[in-house]
Amino acid sequence: MNDKAWLLLFAVWLVALVSTLGALFIGEVMGQIPCNLCWYQRIFMFPLAVILGISLCRSDYAMWIYGLTLSLAGSLLAAFHTLLYFKILPEEVKPCMQSGPSCSGEAMMLWGVLPLPLLSLVCFLFISIGLLMISKIVKRNV
Repeated sequence: MNDKAWLLLFAVWLVALVSTLGALFIGEVMGQIPCNLCWYQRIFMFPLAVILGISLCRSDYAMWIYGLTLSLAGSLLAAFHTLLYFKILPEEVKPCMQSGPSCSGEAMMLWGVLPLPLLSLVCFLFISIGLLMISKIVKRNV
């Protein structure tokens, strides 16, 4: 293909990998229990790291459609979570259990500055945009 497609694929894989490792670090090392919405977002992010990594090793640019499906679904969930976090959606909409971790509490901040739902949304959107750019390159070179 070309170097631009490979670099884009590498960039989106790197974001997915760092997101996956970051989520595991926050949960397993820092001991923070993820809320329900965080679990659902993990369901979409973790396979992205694997799928994009395999695609990168094989230089398989046609996989953009599979990755895009996962990243767009993750983007929707992350957007919903971000709206809950910033209290744009009413309290009644909260999907998190009363006894479990909060979807919008102080624990949803990384180092007290960066809201995790917003970080997740940015990562999913970056991956989605990168995969759309790869699709344009692939379609142009066919």
